[in-house]
Amino acid sequence: RNAPVDFVGCEKLADPRASKADFEWQCLVAAMLSSLTRDQANAEAMACLRIHGNSAKNIAATPEAKLRKLIIKVGFPKVKAKSLRASAKMCLEQHGGRIPRTIEGLMALPGVGPKMAYLVMTTALNQQPGICVDTHVHRIANMLRWVRTKTPEETRVALESWLPKKEWPDINILLVGVGQMQQQAVQDLVEAGLALGSRRAPAALKLMKRMGVPLRRDRWPMLDAAAAKNPDLGKLLKRC
Repeated sequence: RNAPVDFVGCEKLADPRASKADFEWQCLVAAMLSSLTRDQANAEAMACLRIHGNSAKNIAATPEAKLRKLIIKVGFPKVKAKSLRASAKMCLEQHGGRIPRTIEGLMALPGVGPKMAYLVMTTALNQQPGICVDTHVHRIANMLRWVRTKTPEETRVALESWLPKKEWPDINILLVGVGQMQQQAVQDLVEAGLALGSRRAPAALKLMKRMGVPLRRDRWPMLDAAAAKNPDLGKLLKRC
């Protein structure tokens, strides 16, 4: 795994040396900042907040204008600064300085929807009441024909109906990583598929084809060499 989410995804951005309450809060902040934001930009914003002091108490006491400057690289920093400050105050006033412990409680915080709530339950509280489904997971699950749904929430329900619960914590990171590589590092994705070996590579590339990855020999010369050694792969690439 070498997609951005594997190194700077939300679950990587909280300070493991922080107190339990602050660690949980930072997991919540990372999730709130992640919406419509690249993982790298989210990581930079979280680093700025760490230097500033990323606790619910400190964020609640920080003026919105200053918060906005600290998180300026994320999408919609003005809106998120307001939501962060309001959420910090709610955690302090209604939850004893901790984050809410339920999906419903998390979704009552400003700026927190189902995707973020399920993500925070996993990253902050080590609980798995459901699957975190973002646009990558929704899109790829439909492309792979695992589900036939129109919204991320429908995808969550559909995946949970058949995917073993032990796989729930990893499916988001896995599909988000594949989606990021499909958009940003297609060659690395193709090479990773070929590296699976002669028996598994055809199935991997077949899934990539279904996802819309351009498996063209004129674009990826390594496909020619692989096809020459693997008849099954050669047949697949002839149809691409």
